[in-house]
Amino acid sequence: MFTFIVRRFFSALISIVLASMLVFSALLAVPGDPAEIILGLNASPEALAALREKLGLTVPAPQRYLNWLTGIVRGDLGESLNYQKDVSELIIDRLAVSVPLALGAALIACFIALPLGILAALKRNTFLDPLVTAISQVGAAIPSFWLGLMLILFFAVELRWLPAGGYVPWERDPLGTLRSLLLPIIALGLGQAAVMTRMTRASMIEVLNQDYIRTAKAKGLSGRRVVMIHGLRNALVTLITILGLSLTNVFIGSIIIEQVFALPGLGRLALIAIGTRDFPLLQGEILVYAGTIVFLSFLVDISYGFLDPTIRYA
Repeated sequence: MFTFIVRRFFSALISIVLASMLVFSALLAVPGDPAEIILGLNASPEALAALREKLGLTVPAPQRYLNWLTGIVRGDLGESLNYQKDVSELIIDRLAVSVPLALGAALIACFIALPLGILAALKRNTFLDPLVTAISQVGAAIPSFWLGLMLILFFAVELRWLPAGGYVPWERDPLGTLRSLLLPIIALGLGQAAVMTRMTRASMIEVLNQDYIRTAKAKGLSGRRVVMIHGLRNALVTLITILGLSLTNVFIGSIIIEQVFALPGLGRLALIAIGTRDFPLLQGEILVYAGTIVFLSFLVDISYGFLDPTIRYA
């Protein structure tokens, strides 16, 4: 198992390095002079020269990448041009919003999708299967931002139970923080639950059609025991994959939801960086998103090794 974890760790490390090269190269490929793009065409030569020096544009691109990569290893992602603060500090501050939002949405999606998906797979010959399938299809077709607006109209405007937007810091009022995050969590989680329900149903149907399930039933085992011990246990590999995809989707999808609910998270910070042409901040944000995806994939791979020992030797 140790060898399996080490192999997956180095694979994840290589993926992060490749992601950093891709992020750096993508912004390097932006046409024009970055200093002119940021300051405008009417900027003075002195201001342009000072900004080029600050961005490290006076050294060759390979050296700039190595300097940036060395800074990343030290935890230094550079300095934001717009905020005049360390990029790493800005990102850490916004994680207090984006991480609870993504985790809460993923939990809601799991609590809804897993029981419904399993129920639909077990009740294929009843009205429940097409009903659950139809509901999940409708849910998958509804955009999360539209659902968020509908939740605001109902719970915030009509009932006045929850705030329509904004954010209360954890250290000021934890209950107020939960109230401000509840509607965006629901809006983000319900859409992902619809997709996960269909994937869970398909995975359970495939497992329940295996020969060992029919053998277990032939031995006289109860239906619940067959599903929980034999069916669900062998479907866990696929379900863990679904969970990993769900976490990734809600983390990326939170960019739009944060705009709808005016939450100061990573997604809103990225849009500000794009609007202000803050290249150091944008580079750092994209790298954080890429690193998060790689990290979640690493955790999913490790869980495979625990659930199915044969995968360790693949």
